[in-house]
Amino acid sequence: MTEIKLRAYGKINLGLDVLRKRADGYHDLKMIMQNVGVHDDIVIEKNGQTDRIRVETDTTVLNNEKGNLAYEAAALLFDEFQIHEGVTIHITKRIPIAGGMAGGSADCAATLQGINQLFALGLSVEQLMERGVRLGADVPYCILGGTALAEGIGEKLTPLPAPPQAHIIIAKPPVSVSTAYVYGHIRPLEIVKRPDTEGMIRAIREGNLKKLSALLYNVMEDVTVPEYPVIDEIKQTLLQEGALNAIMSGSGPTVFAVFDKPDLAQRAMETLKRTKMTQQLYLTEFVNTGVSFEQEI
Repeated sequence: MTEIKLRAYGKINLGLDVLRKRADGYHDLKMIMQNVGVHDDIVIEKNGQTDRIRVETDTTVLNNEKGNLAYEAAALLFDEFQIHEGVTIHITKRIPIAGGMAGGSADCAATLQGINQLFALGLSVEQLMERGVRLGADVPYCILGGTALAEGIGEKLTPLPAPPQAHIIIAKPPVSVSTAYVYGHIRPLEIVKRPDTEGMIRAIREGNLKKLSALLYNVMEDVTVPEYPVIDEIKQTLLQEGALNAIMSGSGPTVFAVFDKPDLAQRAMETLKRTKMTQQLYLTEFVNTGVSFEQEI
C-alpha cells in the first residue's frame, strides 16, 4: 500500500458543561459529543523521502509543519515505531477552522488511523486513543467517533447509542474564537444554568428527538455570545425558521440547529444564505463514525 484516503468528520456538542477548574489548569467537563457529516478529506501517501513528513492543505490559515496536529500525529508514530519512510499528508478542509467542531483533532485522529493502516502497525482503536490524548483532549473522541459521553478533560469516553436521525444545519459566522480565551473567562462556580446531561442520555436511548433537542445546552455561550452577538442572531433566525433547537458548538462560534422536517431545514438554509451572517453553511446529518476509510492504493 502506498496511499490511503480518509474522511475526518467534525463534531458538535449536544451538551457541554464545565464543572470545575483543576489544579493543573485544565477544566473538568461533562459533554455529549456527536459526529456530523461535515468532513475534511485526508490523503496520506508515501513520498519516497527518508524521514520527511510533509503536510499540504488548501488553506493558508493552517501551519503545515510542526504544530499542525496531523504532522504531530505522524511524527509521534514515526518516532515510536522507527519509521524512516517519508509521507505527504494532503488535507482538504471543510470543517470550520477555529469553529468549535474539533477540525484539527479530527485531522489528527485520521492521520493516526491512516499511518497505522499504511504501515501495518497493528494498533487497536484503544491503543490509538491512548496515543491521541497526548496530542489533544478531543483526539480520543475523534478516533472513537459516533455518540459519546465525554468527561474529565474530554478523554474519558462512554459510547452511547446513535441519536434519532435529523436534519442538521451547521452555520459558522465570519469570526474565529480562541478556545483559550473562553476557558480563561468562564467561571464554573458562577454558572447558573447547566445542561441536563442525564436527561439527554435518556432521550437518546428512547429515540426521542424532540425531547433531546429541547435539552441541548452549552454553558460556554455565557462567555462567547456576549463577545460575538452574531452567534445569537444566527440562533434566533434558525429557531424562527422552525428548528427544534439551535445552540453553539464547543467554544464557538459555529452554531448548529436540529430540524425534524427537511423542508423547514431547506427553507432555513435559504434564509441564512440571504444574510451576511455566515461564512460557512452546511445541511447535513448525524454520522456514527469519527473517521472513515475511503480508499487504499
